[in-house]
Amino acid sequence: MNKLLISLTASMALLAAGPVLAQESQQNQQSGDAMQGEQSAPQTDFSDGELESFVNAQKGINDIRDEYMEKIESADDQAKAQELQQEANDEMVEVIQGEDMEIETYNSIATAYNSDPETRERVDEMM
Repeated sequence: MNKLLISLTASMALLAAGPVLAQESQQNQQSGDAMQGEQSAPQTDFSDGELESFVNAQKGINDIRDEYMEKIESADDQAKAQELQQEANDEMVEVIQGEDMEIETYNSIATAYNSDPETRERVDEMM
């Protein structure tokens, strides 16, 4: 089950963050190369409240994924599938924001869940 959750978390994080990551990328490019060469380690010091919000959001995201997966797979054409993906994406963003969580924070926790055993253990205990 953990492998499934890891996979779902990563894919949903990417799906939910697509438009946000594109915006951030554009903003980062516009801000210049002031931090060129610097690499920051992924954040792992999340509060219990942030992790609880993540767990709650993840439950909602899994429900949306379940609802839309079959619709997307049975779409008549690529345009309809993309439309359904965008609908699912919008709903996932609403779920995350409904937990008073920023998309960036959600994505940071999802990344840490996949790469930091301590974060994974804390999240798993809350599930």
